[in-house]
Amino acid sequence: MYVCLCKGVTDHRIRQAVEEGARSWREVQRETGCGTQCGKCACVGKTITRDAVMSEMANSSADLAYAV
Repeated sequence: MYVCLCKGVTDHRIRQAVEEGARSWREVQRETGCGTQCGKCACVGKTITRDAVMSEMANSSADLAYAV
C-alpha cells in the first residue's frame, strides 16, 4: 500500500529500508523521503517503521540465541 503519495513510498519500501539497516524513523525518512514533504503520512510511516524494526530485532536476536 502507498504510505506517502507525495514521494510514492510504499509500506514495502519502508520495510526494505529497515532490512537494509535503517533503525529509526529519521533513517527511513533519509532513505525513502517518506514524510518529508506534506507530512500527512508521518504517523503511519512511523508505525510501520517501528513494527519493522521490532520484527528485524526479534529475528536477529533469535539467530543469536543459540550462538556459542
